[in-house]
Amino acid sequence: MDAHPDTLTQLARPHRKAVLVALLWITIGSGILFGFLNAFRGYLPLSLLEWGMALYSAFLLFAVRRTRHLERWILAYILPFFTAMMAAVATPETSVTVFGWVLLIPLVGHLLLGRRLGMVVTLCFLAVATAIFLYKFRGDTAVMDIRSVANMVILTACITVFSHVYEVSRERSEIQLLKMAQTDFLTGLPNRSRIKVFFERERSRAGREQQPLSLLIVDLDHFKQVNDRFGHEAGDRALVFFADLLKHRLRATDLAGRLGGEEFGIILVNTATNTAIQVAEDLRQALADADLRHDGQLIPLTMSIGVAELGVDGQSLQDLLAVADQRLYQAKDQGRNQVVPPLAGQPRAPSGQTVSGPEQIL
Repeated sequence: MDAHPDTLTQLARPHRKAVLVALLWITIGSGILFGFLNAFRGYLPLSLLEWGMALYSAFLLFAVRRTRHLERWILAYILPFFTAMMAAVATPETSVTVFGWVLLIPLVGHLLLGRRLGMVVTLCFLAVATAIFLYKFRGDTAVMDIRSVANMVILTACITVFSHVYEVSRERSEIQLLKMAQTDFLTGLPNRSRIKVFFERERSRAGREQQPLSLLIVDLDHFKQVNDRFGHEAGDRALVFFADLLKHRLRATDLAGRLGGEEFGIILVNTATNTAIQVAEDLRQALADADLRHDGQLIPLTMSIGVAELGVDGQSLQDLLAVADQRLYQAKDQGRNQVVPPLAGQPRAPSGQTVSGPEQIL
């Protein structure tokens, strides 16, 4: 399974939203507190900046509750937050201790933006903070002591590296768990869940680029007899053998998955019905000619296939599965080991509807 950017974003969204909400509450509380403290000390511009950030954070807290565009709101928070931080550390009245807040930049940046964008934003603002620090304390020998500066640099570098490594590890772990959840344990093919995700993505692409999309439903003929005659171990081997055949004969852009038992689904990208029929016939012939043996015995395998096309036979995965499944059963009724495409003049499923009923098969 590929680590598609949309997949990574979807996986990280609940995690990032929880972190953002927590940070907004912290920003509101600390902004109010330090605003009053600086006001009492006579630093009114800094107080107004902190109160403004607290008020802005309260608005964001309300906005992100049910948003569908979390990533936009994250940027709307993190860029002003880091900019306000730079303004605070640049203020002449603030002490060197305020630079401790700079250590939040790599942590917050990676937690909210991920490893790539988080690292870019982190390096940009750390560069700005470094420039401010060197300019502000260039004549202060106590602050610019080599040991103190080295400690700050090493500590900042450690937090940056640890934050990045954590994000890389988290992404890999989540992708691995998702792959396990969306993969058939026996054949290694995608399961129904992965097929659905892939179909939705490719349907959107087909709509944007005005490309065809076809679906095949494949069922291995008389598979129960294979189990009964040769044993379940041979049946499992036959399923794995067929899965390998699909992997080698389909394009990298297509997707073959196991729907359950001896039934498989194949999504053919940028493929109209006529080409899908040719692909199905090639697969059918390849399996019929295959030399699969178990304990020295030849295991004969054939398959029946139903074909459906997006837009022609329906608009949803459920539509196409229903139509292709009907044609699959028609192939079985007609003797198996064959492909059943749409017939000339055959009724089509209107947009958003599913063909049903035996009178619509022929």
